[in-house]
Amino acid sequence: QDAIDRKEKRSETFKTAVPGLEMEMPALKTEELGRRAPQWVRDNLVTMCMRCKEPFNAITRRRHHCRACGYVVCARCSDYKAELQYDGSRLSRVCQECYLFLTGHGGLEDREGKHKGILEKGAAEVSGKSLLCSSLQLLDKNGKGAMRGWFVIPQDDPLVLYIYAAPQDVRAHTSIPLLGYQVKDLPQGDSRHLFQLEQSRQVYTFVADTKELKRRWMRAMARSAAGITHPGEGGDADS
Repeated sequence: QDAIDRKEKRSETFKTAVPGLEMEMPALKTEELGRRAPQWVRDNLVTMCMRCKEPFNAITRRRHHCRACGYVVCARCSDYKAELQYDGSRLSRVCQECYLFLTGHGGLEDREGKHKGILEKGAAEVSGKSLLCSSLQLLDKNGKGAMRGWFVIPQDDPLVLYIYAAPQDVRAHTSIPLLGYQVKDLPQGDSRHLFQLEQSRQVYTFVADTKELKRRWMRAMARSAAGITHPGEGGDADS
């Protein structure tokens, strides 16, 4: 399974290197739920249930698709059935949120409109309105192991770097306040495009897939580290 996951990530390199490309999946409007077939979120774009945010694993939390909204959800969150007009009004497996809406027990807007914490913003939501987003690798402290994830600097929170495990996750793994960091270029090693964020004794080392992507991230991070919050300030910016 690890080998399959690595192959899928490598095959996604081109798409994830282009900001917003993975975010072009059209979401159904609330009034279209059950009336139109949704476009399913691909399994490899999430690492956690898109409803309860619990991480998936091969044994206890299998992936399922809600037939109404197309979200990838766990068995517990998809243990509901509702009639879907686009499927001949047959009972189909749906998530709890869609079940409540389709059966008249509540609206999605009420639930999704609640205040979200700093890590509660979905990757697709912030990537659609970001200064820069793409796949990167973050090296561990000894510089050997690397975690590949989806990295975003949102337009509405331009001084913070959000790190997601996958491009459609509904919760960030962590975040890094960029203000005050120094951005350092590193020599290319083993065909890897390396650069760092450094402040006092805190150092983060990143690996970009291409030289151009590395340049864009260094520029975006340097602007955020300097407190520049608008594209027009301090010269041109990548978007």
